[in-house]
Amino acid sequence: MTKAVWGSGIRLAGATVLALASISCGTQTREGTASSYLIISTLEAASGADASTFGSGLSSDVITVKNNVPTFFADPGKVTFKLGLKDPGPSSSPVSPTQNNWITLTQYHVQYIRSDGRNVEGVDVPYAFDGGLGGTVSGDTTLGFTLVRNQAKQEAPLQALQTNPIVLSTIARVTFYGHDQTGREVSVTGNINVSFANFGDPQ
Repeated sequence: MTKAVWGSGIRLAGATVLALASISCGTQTREGTASSYLIISTLEAASGADASTFGSGLSSDVITVKNNVPTFFADPGKVTFKLGLKDPGPSSSPVSPTQNNWITLTQYHVQYIRSDGRNVEGVDVPYAFDGGLGGTVSGDTTLGFTLVRNQAKQEAPLQALQTNPIVLSTIARVTFYGHDQTGREVSVTGNINVSFANFGDPQ
């Protein structure tokens, strides 16, 4: 089976999106009673068709042909956190985090939005979803997660891109949720550009 590849236009569009990709390190949620908060150092993604190459933006292939078989790959994300203290103490004698300040991540939420305001899920953008997450941030900590689910590529609006030479540009807004070791809730949000199209398959 031969995959339809729509020429250099899509490749150029994808490259342009990557070149212009920006990461928002999010707003620290300093409200509430937790004594510590999360800082997103980096938020990256990789194509499921080539999951070893992470970058600051994602060109998500809506269908990939492997061994002449059309396949749908989930696209992974990778986030690195730092731990911040609301009361870090004086610069001459800063406070060090204790075990109570460590933050355990339990889940995350992904929502896709468009800059033109057309954000109807299942029509203009893929459906938002929640996922489980496991890991504790005590210093610099990197965790993996799913940024684009494989089933999203079999649903509207991504399914139509399999035979349509269009690039759908979105921003994935990812919110991570957790709690410190005394049970007080913490969250942080970051953004990453995601472009969907029937991109050329890796050789």
